[in-house]
Amino acid sequence: MPVAWFGMEEQTKIIDRLKGCVNRERLVETAIRLIEVPSRTGEAGGVLDRLGEILTLEGFAVERVEAGHPAAPAVAMRLDRGGGRTLQFNGHLDTVHLPFVPPSVAGDLLKGSGAADMKGGTAAAIEAVRAVRDSGMLQSGTILLTAHDLHEAPWGDGRQLENLIRLGYVGDAVLLPEPLCEVLPVAGRGSATWKVRIRRPGPPVHEVMRPRDEPSVIAAAAELVARLGHLEDSLAQVVHPVCGPASVFIGQIHGGEIFNQFPQECWLEGTRRWLPGTRPSDVEREFRQLLAELATATGARVDCDWFFIRDSFALDAGDPFVSLFRDLFQRISGRELACGPKPFVDDGNTFQAVAGVPTITHGPRAGGQHTVAEWVSIDDLARLALLYGATAVRFCNTPC
Repeated sequence: MPVAWFGMEEQTKIIDRLKGCVNRERLVETAIRLIEVPSRTGEAGGVLDRLGEILTLEGFAVERVEAGHPAAPAVAMRLDRGGGRTLQFNGHLDTVHLPFVPPSVAGDLLKGSGAADMKGGTAAAIEAVRAVRDSGMLQSGTILLTAHDLHEAPWGDGRQLENLIRLGYVGDAVLLPEPLCEVLPVAGRGSATWKVRIRRPGPPVHEVMRPRDEPSVIAAAAELVARLGHLEDSLAQVVHPVCGPASVFIGQIHGGEIFNQFPQECWLEGTRRWLPGTRPSDVEREFRQLLAELATATGARVDCDWFFIRDSFALDAGDPFVSLFRDLFQRISGRELACGPKPFVDDGNTFQAVAGVPTITHGPRAGGQHTVAEWVSIDDLARLALLYGATAVRFCNTPC
């Protein structure tokens, strides 16, 4: 993927011209209009309709693609100048299942459900397309903007994006405006969630009447906690140079109905994260083997729901697209963007695994993700729109 060298003077012209075309008020209005439509994962049809309306009214040709999820067809839009390469901006518009918070503005902060994750960033990507269009600087190539549902686990499984990619809605490189802006992530762990249920066969009874031949599900759960602790210690012995060690984590334990009833069931829920180069099937097999050994040792019935979220992620830090992006970041922000880990899983894991295209996660300064107190910096949304627009001009105008 060769990238032509742009001289300093030409790069300055690109940035200055685009800066004059990024409309802060229009960007904020777009973000507010997206935030004000509730869109829990699996229920994002309304906000995707809203996005389609916004883009259509501005004269863009919009496609609605079911991609296996007819309740909320994805949005796809192209700014196409013919030939050249395609840079894709991709955003999910679904939010986690928490009480809805309407949009509001307080100084530099835009707040509300999805403001950080990731309606604000998606609005910045939309503004980048507008700025490139208004500047007239895209001479060849295409910007592909996509937005979809079914991102947030455990309510979504990512299949709508996977189907979009398999249907050909994928660029030669991808930018994702997830709220991560301090490092450029070049490696990340894969992730799955698990829920283990430990049961005994008998009916509910008072604790003084408990049958001595039936296992204590709480004792078995305690043994599982101990065994997972040993697994965590073992995983910590192998440290990836970027993402650190793999991990197993317990976030919930529940058992019993009242204090003196011999419980029939105890369940635990958590995550398992693995390093690049590890096969997800091997991770699941190891976990289920640990549970089988627990069942044999305790006499309890042990069942597991295993939910694969995303595979691990690795991006070549020397890829010309990465170099191009870091160079523009430095020119716009006045500082270097260091390479580092991806602390979460996102759609970049999917683009790398399914399409094999270089994918950069870089979004606005934001916080409160997966809470009812989401916020995003409006100033940084404008910076992001400028950076995305400049990246598109340089990438798409470069001959293949």
